[in-house]
Amino acid sequence: MTTTAAAAGTRRHTGTYPAEPRQVRVARAALAGWLAGGPRADEAILVASEFATNSVLHSASRHGGAFTLRAEVSQDRLRIEVEDAGGPWRGGVREDGRPHGFDVVTAIAGAGNWGIGGGARGRIAWARLGR
Repeated sequence: MTTTAAAAGTRRHTGTYPAEPRQVRVARAALAGWLAGGPRADEAILVASEFATNSVLHSASRHGGAFTLRAEVSQDRLRIEVEDAGGPWRGGVREDGRPHGFDVVTAIAGAGNWGIGGGARGRIAWARLGR
């Protein structure tokens, strides 16, 4: 896990974790400690948890790989991203009438403020949260 300071008050955090279900909790706790209750911390932790869970359950990382959680805080925004080994998605859309992972991310970040890039060789899920 690394934390760095960048230009004009921007801070960055990076942690890489084995792609195991219990490591989502470890990553979430590390992010919570780094954010230290700052603005939008709770929302950022929930988004990171959703992205990390998807990496553990639905990416090629789940076969002995890892996921990397990154956060960047600047004066006017907080960015969260989780990178994994990519691969095909497992599972499908659940029709149980309640929100799931990306529905939660959309509700928190807003449409157009999150996305997923990459594919078979690697994927990054990201979200921007304004303050």
